[in-house]
Amino acid sequence: MSSPITNVTTGLPTIPSPATPAASSSPQGDGGFFTSLTNAIEQVEQVHTDAQQQISDLLQGNRQDVHNVMIAVEKADVAFQLMMQVRNKIVSAYQEIERLQF
Repeated sequence: MSSPITNVTTGLPTIPSPATPAASSSPQGDGGFFTSLTNAIEQVEQVHTDAQQQISDLLQGNRQDVHNVMIAVEKADVAFQLMMQVRNKIVSAYQEIERLQF
């Protein structure tokens, strides 16, 4: 029989909460917004690369578990959609700041 479905959130990028030191540190510090964003993008890229590797293995006949490959593809899709929503929010915030008159 097949194995039970595991936690789908594993492998997805984590977004730090506002209370974490990385989110509240200065731009010159070790953390910061840029570092958090770069790490999240790298995690999304890693999830995507893992999904591609699993698809390649399946097509070459090295894997038999199609369901795990589909789960990896869906994780990559959800991670990418999350990244796009974060990008949209950043662009929206930038446009809002741009409209402000000083």
